[in-house]
Amino acid sequence: MLNKPRNQHNEPMADNQRKVKRAILCVDDEKIVLDSLQEQLRSTFGDQFEYEIAESVDEAWEVIEDLVSQGYEMVLVISDWLMPRVKGDTFLIELHQRYPETVTIMLTGQADPEAVENAFQNANLYAYIRKPWREEDLINYVNNALKKLGLT
Repeated sequence: MLNKPRNQHNEPMADNQRKVKRAILCVDDEKIVLDSLQEQLRSTFGDQFEYEIAESVDEAWEVIEDLVSQGYEMVLVISDWLMPRVKGDTFLIELHQRYPETVTIMLTGQADPEAVENAFQNANLYAYIRKPWREEDLINYVNNALKKLGLT
């Protein structure tokens, strides 16, 4: 017999009573940007989410695969556009193909207008935010994206 998680009364919990683990991933080749994003998100949303960072698209896929294998739901990915090897729009399109329920935001200072349009059309991009960003704007976009998912 499998050991099912138990509630406060030591009764087995139904599947819909278990706390779903959710993650937000930030992808940028600049560590200082990632640290700022992670701190701003954590200070606003607290422990509601697991906050992960990746300095490249390759690292992002490793993080996503690791989180999914641990039972996390990828709810939001914030990605830069101009990164080595793989551009942000290409990454977000592939992400959307693999995880269509994940909300995506592009945060960049150097995006090609066609790339942004490509992401809106083919990656279901939720928002495009220019660097440098205002924390208030970032949090509003993220909060609205999470509302869209029914998470706030």
